[in-house]
Amino acid sequence: MVLMADQTIVLYPSPAIGHLIAMVELGKLILKHHPSSPKISILITTATFNVGSTTSYINRVSQTNPSIQFHHLPILSLPPDSTNSSNHHEFLIFQLLRLNNPSVRNALQTISQTSTIKSFITDFFCAISVLQVTENLNIPTFFFYTSGLGALASLLYFPTIHENAINTIKDFKSFKDFDTHLHIPGVPPILASDLPKPMLDITDKVYHEFLYCSANFHRAQGIIANSFESLEPQAAKAIRDGLCVPDAPTPPLYCIGPLIADRAEGKEVHECLSWLDSQPSRSVVFLCFGSLGLFSKAQLVEIAIGLEKSGQRFLWVVRSPPTEDKTNHFLAPPEPDLSVLLPEGFLDRTKDRGLVLKLWAPQVEVLNHESVGGFVTHCGWNSVLEAVCGNVPMIAWPLYAEQRLNKVFLVEGLKLALPMEEVKDGFVSACEVEKRVKQLMESDEGKVVREQTSKMSEGAKVAMSEGGSSLKALSELVALWKE
Repeated sequence: MVLMADQTIVLYPSPAIGHLIAMVELGKLILKHHPSSPKISILITTATFNVGSTTSYINRVSQTNPSIQFHHLPILSLPPDSTNSSNHHEFLIFQLLRLNNPSVRNALQTISQTSTIKSFITDFFCAISVLQVTENLNIPTFFFYTSGLGALASLLYFPTIHENAINTIKDFKSFKDFDTHLHIPGVPPILASDLPKPMLDITDKVYHEFLYCSANFHRAQGIIANSFESLEPQAAKAIRDGLCVPDAPTPPLYCIGPLIADRAEGKEVHECLSWLDSQPSRSVVFLCFGSLGLFSKAQLVEIAIGLEKSGQRFLWVVRSPPTEDKTNHFLAPPEPDLSVLLPEGFLDRTKDRGLVLKLWAPQVEVLNHESVGGFVTHCGWNSVLEAVCGNVPMIAWPLYAEQRLNKVFLVEGLKLALPMEEVKDGFVSACEVEKRVKQLMESDEGKVVREQTSKMSEGAKVAMSEGGSSLKALSELVALWKE
């Protein structure tokens, strides 16, 4: 017999490391502020193409947070023709998670033998298939959206965008060539072509995966978002007012952010932090583009030329260019050969004011360093929140996922970033890199962004302080789970 006192909240992230980190931080937040709340169990998805990619992170969390338990689901292999079904790696994730359903059901049934499952929290990619499992088991299910409220509003409104296009555009097939603006409740107007790439082409299978997920958000008991009220008030109001889901009830919205990864404690100090110690206050531009952000050799050369001509101090994380193998999209690229990828003599000419790192930097620590005064980012939401919390203004250079949307919100709506403008094929010139870096660090436009970033940084602290909006929302959630 299961005792009511023995209760569990089960978290189910998608495989990408950014989604896993956000979900772990949610678990840690619950345990920190509500230590008497149910236990935390996290289901880990592993496929043959990403074995080991999250192992060290999970081991570290397990050692420092014994109250969080990880359940590793059986390793999955995708069908041989999976990579030919769509041009987008997101389709692989949807396929993988659908194959995971029997393992998720088995894991939940195993956990329920010794504990009462009070809530199942899953992210967007998992929702398409797992709802049928949790509904059959009568487990309350919440969606955790790891990006911002602007992107969430856009996703919720996507079925309406789709219906409008089908009904008004003859032989509608794709948004990617449209110059028209979409008017989505709660956010600035966006170009149709700025929708995430998987949501552009109706003939692609992944388009319909996103459409189905978007249309089924209303089935959740609530939506948990990694944002805070004062950062995106218009989007929060539009969602709560039901404007983004006009034909169905909108689940309650709980803004519990900013959730960002802890600074690495007890680890050896990274070389870049020692280098930053020797730089003047707010003088360094940090360039880093996430775990999946890769550039061609030609683009790396343009960045290098732009940085050199800008005259600014910089810390730049360089990764090897992408390969054609889509199944390797989730794996860390090989170590880059800087002598081959960067212009001849670049490292020597800039050694007194720049540092180039291979593959990785301790981003949270860097963004919280006194010497860092600007951040060139791919607009991944984790990176955005880390910059806001570190009080570092941004230059927005989106690469994939919902990042083009985030760029619009950051530049037009939130005024937290300057835009990196690209030419039609997505390429950014050295002149543009030079212009934007200097603009952020030296101009009146950069000053405006800096001042707005400072306000939002303070707002983040207030939201996560006692009595703040995010901790209030968290308390409401925990109270639900204790009923």
